[in-house]
Amino acid sequence: MMNTLRFMTWNVHGPLHLNPTFDLDAVCAVIEKWSPDVVALQEVDSRGQRTDPFKRLAEAVGEHRAEARSIVTRDGAYGQMLVSRWPFVELPKIVDVSYQEREQRRAIVAKIGAPFGEVKVVATHLGLSLHERHAQARAVADLIDSPRTVVMGDFNDWLWVKSVRRVLARHCPVRTGHRTFPSVCPILRLDRIYATPDCGIVRSWTDSKARGYSDHLPLLSEVKFCPVSISDRGVGRDVGEHPSPKELVFDRTEDS
Repeated sequence: MMNTLRFMTWNVHGPLHLNPTFDLDAVCAVIEKWSPDVVALQEVDSRGQRTDPFKRLAEAVGEHRAEARSIVTRDGAYGQMLVSRWPFVELPKIVDVSYQEREQRRAIVAKIGAPFGEVKVVATHLGLSLHERHAQARAVADLIDSPRTVVMGDFNDWLWVKSVRRVLARHCPVRTGHRTFPSVCPILRLDRIYATPDCGIVRSWTDSKARGYSDHLPLLSEVKFCPVSISDRGVGRDVGEHPSPKELVFDRTEDS
């Protein structure tokens, strides 16, 4: 039985006027091209839209979705969502990880019934300030309480001081390390996919052709799940930007 799932995380809003009309069909086409099993999307904005992007984006993946709408207005909502091809084994939880008076932030916590067993997923979008982000990272770490857990999203994490990576490393030492922002010339690794030690990142990549639809590149990873630790490959360091010769076979930035 296959014990690998394909994960995708993407901040799709494009506030740098890369997608001023929010080309929903194009965004959905990118998702459908890669056919992920589980997708975390940030900055989904239905305000003023004729078509509900929450619903349309979910249709690109599967029928199982959880939404965290942090801003709700008369003409729509703004927030993040988690969509799965596989059913949830219990009702997903929306956890408030907001910090003081800063912008409201949420974490979506879901248990997914994959064909080989249960997988826990935490999807989030952390804040911009250092202290805010550090506090939110500790709140997310508290949600990692079981094996076979994947944490993904836009962490806005680019500094070593009080880094999210350091906070999550104790629970999720396996992580991607691709540059995703800004999409036109990626420099920062703002978007990540983390996993617990009993998981292995088999392959990870970004899609540079999606740069016209957001200021973030979509990040994808194939994660293998085992009942026991399969190896320490990728543990405690980034996978993707500086791969070992063996990892070069699997880890790449997708330009095709």
